[in-house]
Amino acid sequence: MPDAPLLGASTKVKLDEAAFGARFQGALVHQSVRAEQAARRRGTAATKTRGLVSGGGAKPWRQKGTGRARAGSNRSPIWTGGGTVFGPHPRSYTFKVNRKEQRAALRSALSLHAERGSLAAFDAAAFKDPKTRQARELLEGWNQARPTLVVLTGEESAAALSFRNLARVAVLSPENVGVSDLLGAASLLLSEPALKALSERAASRGSRGAAVEAKA
Repeated sequence: MPDAPLLGASTKVKLDEAAFGARFQGALVHQSVRAEQAARRRGTAATKTRGLVSGGGAKPWRQKGTGRARAGSNRSPIWTGGGTVFGPHPRSYTFKVNRKEQRAALRSALSLHAERGSLAAFDAAAFKDPKTRQARELLEGWNQARPTLVVLTGEESAAALSFRNLARVAVLSPENVGVSDLLGAASLLLSEPALKALSERAASRGSRGAAVEAKA
């Protein structure tokens, strides 16, 4: 069963085998990352066609006798100031990914951190008040590469305020952690309640074993 160090203590926490001991599935991970990044696109780029550009109601000059090429509108796409052909229009870039596939991709990303040893837990209750210095010393003592993703529950606001001002450190709640967030982080730090919540989210229904268990 995989485990992770508990920072500030001489113990380790056991990780749920179903969530942190899964085989890496690259295809599902790639698909989930694409879906997450696509969902973040605003899709507000817009251009005007010749029917939307103002003006162009009158024929610029008569059809024959001027020596110039025929023209029916000064808002034609070949004219300066004319409409745009096949330009972007507001749209949604989202596409659906099966829930089981999303869960499998999340397990793959978590298992990758567990395998590399870039995952650790800590006691967020030690942060009675927001203290950036305390958070910085905790990370420096861990001595892991950044960027670092810190996962905390909503009740651990003091710890969240302590970490959020550190360079190359992101703070997210367990329900908002995505596969792209996990892959973009070189190290992963979780509070014990957040570790349990993330394990339950990643593990399939009916998985056995506690999400977090102290081990000497």
